[in-house]
Amino acid sequence: MTRIGFIGLGTMGGPMANVLRDAGFDVIGMDVSADMRAGFGGAVAPSADAVAQADVIVTMLPEGKHVAEVHDALVRKAAKSDALLIDCSTIDVDTARDLAMRAEAQGLAMLDAPVSGGPAGAADGTLSFMVGGGDDAFERAQPVFSAMGSKITHFGDPGSGQAAKASHNMICGITAMAVMEGFALADAMGLDLGKFYTLCAGAAAQSWTLENRCPIPGVVAEAPASNNFDPGFAVRLMAKDLRLAQAAAASSGQRTPFGAEAAKAFTAFAETSGDRDFSAFYTTLRALPEQTQD
Repeated sequence: MTRIGFIGLGTMGGPMANVLRDAGFDVIGMDVSADMRAGFGGAVAPSADAVAQADVIVTMLPEGKHVAEVHDALVRKAAKSDALLIDCSTIDVDTARDLAMRAEAQGLAMLDAPVSGGPAGAADGTLSFMVGGGDDAFERAQPVFSAMGSKITHFGDPGSGQAAKASHNMICGITAMAVMEGFALADAMGLDLGKFYTLCAGAAAQSWTLENRCPIPGVVAEAPASNNFDPGFAVRLMAKDLRLAQAAAASSGQRTPFGAEAAKAFTAFAETSGDRDFSAFYTTLRALPEQTQD
């Protein structure tokens, strides 16, 4: 049985590790947080070295610096010579490429494999994976990816998974701004926002963000706006992802003016409302309409 060491048992990592365990893998988890370790349903490593001796080591951590620290302090020093390293964190492209290069220098295979789908997708095993790295490593990782995701795309060389994630996230951020500004304009001109939503959902303005993050309370019952803007996907995470997209744009020399404005706006909003759903940004554009009491 393949043993998987899973480092990072937070909002995304915990459910992903549980899905792997339920799929029949021998999973041992590790997290710096005692609460996260206690909340994990599977075996927890008594030490980081126990995780490092797994056949496959998956990391799901907040930022590139955390991934680099784990790899420097643990993985490359203690990992088995034939271990496969999979980083599912969303980090900057340059760090992903550097880590893959250093892993290869030690004879270890590594993939950058950030995800999309949120906590619900992590728990259901329906994540989308954007993967960068060698063909052989990608083939070895197929059973692991297939257990956790429903859409797995191999983009090519190391770092290309993070490049795809940065580009994808920038589209999401810009689309979110467009949805919120569109509703603000419709409201300012006195339109019925329920009818406006129905129009947009069946016309050219339709998008995942529109249908899942409509910013008007009561229009979409399951949307965060209808639930006190509980995340969902927190503003601080949206801001972080958009800053990573801007770093990728700067590194590649590509102008992204709308992406830059979205990153600036969400970063500023995160300073005061970082733990609310990103759709709460609407409240900076327009007062929420009064709700009819039943």
